[in-house]
Amino acid sequence: MPKCRCSECPSNHRGRPAPLPGLLWGQAHKVPKHRPTGIPQSPLPECLCPGISSNHSDDSPYSWSVPPYHPSSEQYENTKTCKGPDGELHANLLCPVDVAEVPEGTLPDKQSTEEAIRLLEKMKSSTSPFFLAVGYHKPHIPFRYPKEFQKLYPLESITLAPDPQVPAGLPPVAYNPWMDIRQREDVQALNLSVPYGPIPVDFQRKIRQSYFASVSYLDTQVGQLLSALEALQLANSTIVAFTSDHGWALGEHGEWAKYSNFDVTTRVPLMFYVPGRTAPLPEAGDKLFPYINPFDSVSALMEPGREAVDLVELVSLFPTLAGLAGLHIPPRCPIPSFHVQLCREGQSLLKHFRFHDSEEDVALHGNPRESIAYSQYPRPADSPQWNSDKPSLKDIKVMGYSIRTIDYRYTVWVGFNPQEFLANFSDVHAGELYFVDSDPLQDHNMYNDTQGGDLPHSLTP
Repeated sequence: MPKCRCSECPSNHRGRPAPLPGLLWGQAHKVPKHRPTGIPQSPLPECLCPGISSNHSDDSPYSWSVPPYHPSSEQYENTKTCKGPDGELHANLLCPVDVAEVPEGTLPDKQSTEEAIRLLEKMKSSTSPFFLAVGYHKPHIPFRYPKEFQKLYPLESITLAPDPQVPAGLPPVAYNPWMDIRQREDVQALNLSVPYGPIPVDFQRKIRQSYFASVSYLDTQVGQLLSALEALQLANSTIVAFTSDHGWALGEHGEWAKYSNFDVTTRVPLMFYVPGRTAPLPEAGDKLFPYINPFDSVSALMEPGREAVDLVELVSLFPTLAGLAGLHIPPRCPIPSFHVQLCREGQSLLKHFRFHDSEEDVALHGNPRESIAYSQYPRPADSPQWNSDKPSLKDIKVMGYSIRTIDYRYTVWVGFNPQEFLANFSDVHAGELYFVDSDPLQDHNMYNDTQGGDLPHSLTP
């Protein structure tokens, strides 16, 4: 159960690593620089956050040996390229398209796949190790994807979120009013009330349909890339990691988008392929990554990989990849760490890759109740307002710090000084406490029930 520490696009940490002998990295958080001399590093978009998050630099040249690639069609993502029911073009949230009719006749993620394969072909003829970061936009909004993927998710089969109502015990400061969605033309036409909505049921189903279709579109791009990796005979010597920078609410708690501390926005996929460890090397004629067309009537069944249920964090990605690649794992960062050139925050997850032929050694994993994942999210005020989702640093007045364990999620919203970057934990604005066994969707806030007495010992990290 991997967690990101903030459900927004990540700010710059310290660059990225260059593990050996080869690493193909899916959409990912930024991780510390660990760049041995002579190892080419190539980024494709969404592995970095263009603009202010990287100080308008794309983290180049500090993190990359070649300039970051940006698809030429990326410029059209938020323009009027979505055909509406009126036949006109709009800047919509829901944007299934005929790829042949869009500007340049392609989409950014398609271009990123093509560029990644071109780079892999170049690496095949080189004897040098490499690090390639491939970032995909979808299912980031707007949901602009090839329209044929809607067929995989008929609208009549789309269900609503299991808990589409704003929970009665949810503190107002914890709610995100999904203002970025409201700015899209098709959502503006719904004339929704602010901050709680709600979105009409039929439109909720359309949002969920387009999100699922966008994910399947992304899945085909990843499939094509992995198939090319194998066709180029690089799969037996390349570590592959697949992850995301945040989750996305699809109506849960009456929320949409990613601006909260709930599991639905902080939980992300985290998958690894390590040659000879996570899967045996293929026999002659066998394929590790056969491309599966989602539109085929009969799809081949794939043997599932091993699953770990421990709580882990994306800050563990850097030391894990460094260790898997045989690099030295830097020491933990001191507090403060601004004077340290290279350090890490997360712990290595190498223990999860020590497999026996028959079954895993349970002793390697320790007590799952000792695992903790942290997240936080800023707010400009105690009640939802126009900049609640993405406040500027100077406007942050409250910070929500959250602890997730195997048993519970505990969040406190406290006063925050943006000038000093300091939280005041004696200035508690609100709190949340959810017991995940009895309340897996986190709808029943028990925080106020614990006031007047100490938390049970089991809730103390």
